[in-house]
Amino acid sequence: MPAEPSTQGRTNELWGSDWPEVRDLWPLEPTVAHLNHGSYGAVPTPVLEEQQSWRDRMEANPTRFFNRELDDALAEARAAVAAFLGAPDGSMAFVPNATTGVNTVLASLRLEADDEVVLTDHSYGAVQIAVDRWTADVGAQLVVAPVDLDADDDSVRDSVLAKVGPRTRLVVLEQVTSPTARRLPLVALVPTLRERDVPVLIDGAHAPGMLDVDVAAIGADFWVGNLHKWCCAPRGTALLYAEQRWRDRTRPLVASWGEPLGFPRAFDDSGTQDPTAWLAAPRALRVLDRLDLDRVRRHNVELAVLGQREVAGALGLDPAVLPRDPAVSMQLVPLPAGIASTREEATALQARLGTDASVEVAVTDWRGQGFVRVSAHVYNAPADYARLAAELPSFL
Repeated sequence: MPAEPSTQGRTNELWGSDWPEVRDLWPLEPTVAHLNHGSYGAVPTPVLEEQQSWRDRMEANPTRFFNRELDDALAEARAAVAAFLGAPDGSMAFVPNATTGVNTVLASLRLEADDEVVLTDHSYGAVQIAVDRWTADVGAQLVVAPVDLDADDDSVRDSVLAKVGPRTRLVVLEQVTSPTARRLPLVALVPTLRERDVPVLIDGAHAPGMLDVDVAAIGADFWVGNLHKWCCAPRGTALLYAEQRWRDRTRPLVASWGEPLGFPRAFDDSGTQDPTAWLAAPRALRVLDRLDLDRVRRHNVELAVLGQREVAGALGLDPAVLPRDPAVSMQLVPLPAGIASTREEATALQARLGTDASVEVAVTDWRGQGFVRVSAHVYNAPADYARLAAELPSFL
């Protein structure tokens, strides 16, 4: 039988005495330990209500909404989000997710035979699939830069630059890696690549909300990021940034009436769709602001590290050798050799934990090693990780 509800009637000393009220902002099942925020996020009730109010307005008079109201509403939402991310107004377009943004960038490059696109071996799986598709279709090459899990910034820089050559048309770098929960040294890499006139795309899927993002300061040609993860916006809300020199050729994958308007407005009108997730995104930012975003970030990192230690202790692991990034609100716990060493095995273990233990947590594989990746947000409490620690050994 699953353990008792991990948050019901409990406290969170890392947050403070008002934590029960904060937890109540999220309509998550109280009988489940929700430790996988990094995959799908979780949307607070006030943001869901905001999205529903936009839906109600859309359905009350679709013609008025789409023909006379939507353009201005989207422009206002886009400007608010761009300001939060440190990007000039007009430099960012709404897209459904970061993966769509990556595909859009690949399409804009117009790759040719023998061109090369460089990734690290920490890239998100769907990004690898996208690059493989776009390169294979034209006879270009996907080049992988191996980066050890414990590599320091200089080693990461050297590994990536060693794979950059005269045919490199794009380098994709993760702001926070998905399978391994670490940052890459963008400050060391981006300027060097730009000096070599190599375009850079930053996959910032996990960065908004988790990190203090300043897209303009990063200095990359392109940046993509999800708001449905750590910003807690509705799913289907992501941003694509393009530097000025790329905007004329950066077009949505699906052409529609907005095409003559150019970047970013061409992305607003790719067929009739439900834009209410985008319109509700500023409300998510306001919710986090009221909670004090600095406090949220500190809490999430501290709780993720506490959870990592709790779970690692249950597996008899030495805390001193755990992989850890001190600014990331996801942390890894290595699993014993041979456990979840493939994507299929990792997926199966994750499903068993969710179904049989009512603990939703990411299980990843990287270089044949399985990991539990614990996430932390303000609706979590230490008891959630204690529950995973109590349950996990029996599943291994």
